[in-house]
Amino acid sequence: MKLLLISNSTMAGEAFLDYPKYEIQKFLGDKPVTAVFIPYAAVTFSFDEYCEKVGARFAEVGHHIKGIHTFTDPVKAIEEAEAIVVGGGNTWKLVRMLHDKKLMNPIREKAYNGTPYIGWSAGANIACPSLRTTNDMPIIDPKGFDCIGLVPFQINPHYLDAVAQGHAGESRDQRIAEFNVLKPDIYVAGLREGTMLKLENGKMNLIGNKGCKVFKNAKQPVEYAPGDDLSFLMGTGWLA
Repeated sequence: MKLLLISNSTMAGEAFLDYPKYEIQKFLGDKPVTAVFIPYAAVTFSFDEYCEKVGARFAEVGHHIKGIHTFTDPVKAIEEAEAIVVGGGNTWKLVRMLHDKKLMNPIREKAYNGTPYIGWSAGANIACPSLRTTNDMPIIDPKGFDCIGLVPFQINPHYLDAVAQGHAGESRDQRIAEFNVLKPDIYVAGLREGTMLKLENGKMNLIGNKGCKVFKNAKQPVEYAPGDDLSFLMGTGWLA
């Protein structure tokens, strides 16, 4: 598989998809690619608006997208896709639409067979076994928590270990610990903003300028630095 799982689309004070655009360019290669873009996580803006934003950024680096909502047969669109790109937004909405349109299995099969997959935020969440480590509010019934399962671990995008002064609620670490208690055999990668995980040639690396914090039940969380090999997340071991 070839996966690029990105924590977030936009860094504070920067343009949309600016920080990951050259990694996207390298990931897709030198030859121009027209990817099928899935904008289903959008809620407060239209799919067409989303495609316009993403398309402009991809064009800057020599690639293109076409919104899946513009195809008469979305399953066939996935089956014939050169690459698959899934945007962020609300994970619950995204999962609901993927279930409604019966796209989970076609995406899984295409990615398993080598079609490049790029997802940011909610798009990274759905590459996991389930949506259980999303930060999003459950604004719609997703018709099941199961997701595509391209990776055997969970991602918490936009991971933040800071706790706001005066905040008395649970921290992100505490919320992840709750998941770990119920799913003790599954890693959770706390993917900080500005970072991404790339799986290529059987190897998974952390890219970006910040670390990634990896959680598992009954273990102390472990910090990994940019450039580190996190291929163990695709297996069963625990590396410190």
